[in-house]
Amino acid sequence: MTAAAPVLSRDSANRALNAYLATMAVWLGVFLSGFVLNEPAPYELVMAALIGLWIILGMTIPRSVIALLVLLIVFNVGGVIAMTQMEEWGDAPLYNAVSLFLSLTAVFFASLIAARPKMLPVMFSGWTAGAVITGMAGIIGYFGALPGSEIFTLYGRAKGMFEDPNVLAPYLILPTLWCLHTILTGRARRIAMTIPALLVLLLAQFLSFSRAGWGLIVLCSALLAAGLYLGTASGRFRLRIVLMTVFAFTTAAAIIVVALQFDAVQGLFSERARLLQDYDAARMGRFERHWIGFMAATEKPFGTGPYQFALTYGEDPHNVWLKALFAYSWLGFVAYVTVVVLTLGGGFRILFRDRPWRPFLLCAYITFFGHVLIGNVIDTDHWRHFYMLLGIIWGCIALEAQYVQKRGREGMVGAAGFEPTTP
Repeated sequence: MTAAAPVLSRDSANRALNAYLATMAVWLGVFLSGFVLNEPAPYELVMAALIGLWIILGMTIPRSVIALLVLLIVFNVGGVIAMTQMEEWGDAPLYNAVSLFLSLTAVFFASLIAARPKMLPVMFSGWTAGAVITGMAGIIGYFGALPGSEIFTLYGRAKGMFEDPNVLAPYLILPTLWCLHTILTGRARRIAMTIPALLVLLLAQFLSFSRAGWGLIVLCSALLAAGLYLGTASGRFRLRIVLMTVFAFTTAAAIIVVALQFDAVQGLFSERARLLQDYDAARMGRFERHWIGFMAATEKPFGTGPYQFALTYGEDPHNVWLKALFAYSWLGFVAYVTVVVLTLGGGFRILFRDRPWRPFLLCAYITFFGHVLIGNVIDTDHWRHFYMLLGIIWGCIALEAQYVQKRGREGMVGAAGFEPTTP
């Protein structure tokens, strides 16, 4: 008995260390998703190592995630079919390899969450930390606060550690919602700790001058407040949500008013605040190219391959559905649409169930819904965080399937094995 105790102690210590290292590795991978100044980015290197280790250790893919895996494989097969229509492949194989890699990250995150639900707060923590730092970089770059900080801007707009402001803005949405969720539901101490991060995220969002980002933050924040309001029967909690929502929108408005005191901000805001820009509605502008592209796609069932739309029409599609038709063929388009529909449908089906993972699902689902909407004006097929959102939602779907199965088998009342993680 005495000899066995040290052995058990060492085994427990080793398991604790392994769990800690795994947690930190996942946190680091998600954190690095906010740093994509060049490709390949550090995110790819860390995630490739994590996925490789995942395969070696034999982590299983839950039955409820198999559909996601199959559809994403079909989506990438469509990409290979479209590539065969190109006379010269050029960078097309690399493009399709990135698509496949990002698809694997979605399946990895979903399987990881299903196996270890406690990874959800780890992922949200890493995403929020990465967003605050890349957002701060964008703010510093916009105001030229440090020598050389102009690398964090593009065309006078904050882009942080991304290549484009129009990627920075959507990337900040989920961490912003998570901060808002904490403010709406958390205790005073957590609220006080969260407000500085929220202010950075909101200011970076504003200085990105992304119309899609501005629209997303308003829509998603309203949906979050509505989701929390409808998800409780407590009149006291509903009153708190209303009051805190008013406070949050007042704070955001104050940030905008202060920022508009700078002449450079005011001028660019006046320009970007217009709903339609010249390159949207002008002849051969974005929307006319969309119409022409969809008409042309009806005659190209095998697609044309990546980058070919821009060579033909002078600009990228700026529409993820059109991108799917041309770069992934009809087969890939159908697979992509099916993934989106199943994600929205499967997530919504369990969205208002009282589960420990509901706060994470609510924020991820609303963010994903917003990304589906802006996919009509932006290409989102290679956004790393888009696939993280897929993984989070499908991971929660897998958790729900496990919960229902276990409850049916054991007749349990609570969700044994899952601890509440609501802030």
